[in-house]
Amino acid sequence: MTATDSETARQIIDDADAVAVLTGAGISTDSGIPDFRGPNGVWTKNPAAEKASNIQYYVNDPEVRKANWSARASGELWANVEPNIGHHALVHLEGRGKLHTLITQNVDELHQRAGSSPELVVEVHGTTRKVQCLECEYRDNMEEALVRVRAGEEDPSCPRCDGMLKSATVSFGQSLDPEDLQRSEVAALEADVFLAIGTSLAVYPINETVMIAKQAGAKLIIVNAEPTAMDSIADVVLNEQIGDVLPVIVGMPTG
Repeated sequence: MTATDSETARQIIDDADAVAVLTGAGISTDSGIPDFRGPNGVWTKNPAAEKASNIQYYVNDPEVRKANWSARASGELWANVEPNIGHHALVHLEGRGKLHTLITQNVDELHQRAGSSPELVVEVHGTTRKVQCLECEYRDNMEEALVRVRAGEEDPSCPRCDGMLKSATVSFGQSLDPEDLQRSEVAALEADVFLAIGTSLAVYPINETVMIAKQAGAKLIIVNAEPTAMDSIADVVLNEQIGDVLPVIVGMPTG
């Protein structure tokens, strides 16, 4: 990043009326949440854990479910994580009246915990903070299921229909919610700036929102530690630590 790059990005945001934001795993790493496939990723260190994120393994193998529930109940999955300055920077952007929609690929709810308005957040991959039934419309806070696991239920079932429970996340083999995709596409069409943060922009179909925004005339700013698949079409690319650069470009006061 150069001062000119960050100043350009800040000016673009200052001049904007509607900023659509897309966040990926990179915005949460400063909160202590590792990525999945990196050198220290969750699945790299524990390949068996990846099976719990595949709907076929999850549904067909009770041992996979039991191991997943045990890990959740013991606090191994993201225990005590808190929002970081990157999340708070987006709350500041909302406070300036510039945030159109916050689309996130993350399932940690750290945006909402930081203070982002839930109605502006689109969780395209769901949330691990909630539990849902695969058979009926039951949905509740994850802690309700974990209390039962800690009490001795290895594979808790739905309290309404006795169906199978899982986190309210979109697993491999499941389809994204069409309403979430539509909201994301509308945000891309209506925004005058599209800000992509902490994502490689390689995951289909949500990465298509970048092209939708550009084709609709929006400016594109990418903030990511590593190069992305969309750098060539961006107006500004900032290959820096999110916690360092994001507060600057959204105009967040320092000190």
